[in-house]
Amino acid sequence: MKVTRLDLDGTGSPLGLVGKILKAEPDLKLPVQIEELAVALDIGRIAELNADGFIGGLLTDPERSFGGILVKKGLHRHRRRFTIAHELGHFLIPFHKPAKAGQFLCSASDMARWSAREQDRAARMEVEANEFAAGILLPAPSLRSFLQPYSDPDLRQMLAVHEHFDVSREAASRAYAKFKGDKIATVLVKEGKIYRVYKALGLPKLSVEKGEYVPASSVYSSFRGEPGSVSDLKRADAGQWLQSEWGKRLPALYEQVLTQSNGYSTIMLWCEEFELDEDYDPDADKTANDRFRQRQARFYDRR
Repeated sequence: MKVTRLDLDGTGSPLGLVGKILKAEPDLKLPVQIEELAVALDIGRIAELNADGFIGGLLTDPERSFGGILVKKGLHRHRRRFTIAHELGHFLIPFHKPAKAGQFLCSASDMARWSAREQDRAARMEVEANEFAAGILLPAPSLRSFLQPYSDPDLRQMLAVHEHFDVSREAASRAYAKFKGDKIATVLVKEGKIYRVYKALGLPKLSVEKGEYVPASSVYSSFRGEPGSVSDLKRADAGQWLQSEWGKRLPALYEQVLTQSNGYSTIMLWCEEFELDEDYDPDADKTANDRFRQRQARFYDRR
């Protein structure tokens, strides 16, 4: 690789660093060779971590003249790739300072942080390292280009992202919700309870929260596919999933389910419209139903 740390001067933000890496490597091969990239950016060694409760670590000096990344033995390939990218983020973001001099140690919960209070400096560093990792493993320009040929949302597209970029299904589902360009949410479910939610901007707020059971009317409740199976796209009960507000009509909501192993599933929610409507007429819903039948026809034509 051609990129060096000299190419990264002038920025310390996670996505700013990603942008400069992509500028220096315009033909960056996909899936991103994260270990090769780490070496190009002065990570001298990637070694095994033996520390209970942690899955990743970074060894460095205060000047960041060198860096070594530690990864827990036995991690799945996707988790290993994300962990290396996360620790590389700590190394490259200049104001990230470990609690113990010269040594970051990161847990699985650190790798799952996507928000933190502004005053919680340690948590903010983990969020930023995750933002860097997601940004470099799923580069926004490449992801947008990959999704551009697809029309209506479909979880099979998320699975294609998972395969093409060599990331976990969860990482793919988060990126898919963010970059697909539709008002969608991907809801990770474990044993019938909501585990994590990733939402596109502009999507109405969900009426269910982490730890609560999936609504009984959900497609999830009736779909019994084997792991890897994807349900048909079906009309959902918006009132069971979304919060309603005075003067706002609930959107036409569609739902699809991916069954995974070990009790996990991913639900996609797709809002077709969301508009102010003070004179809401329930009969107007017939047009949404008509559109849904058309979408169903296109869905089956593609199969």
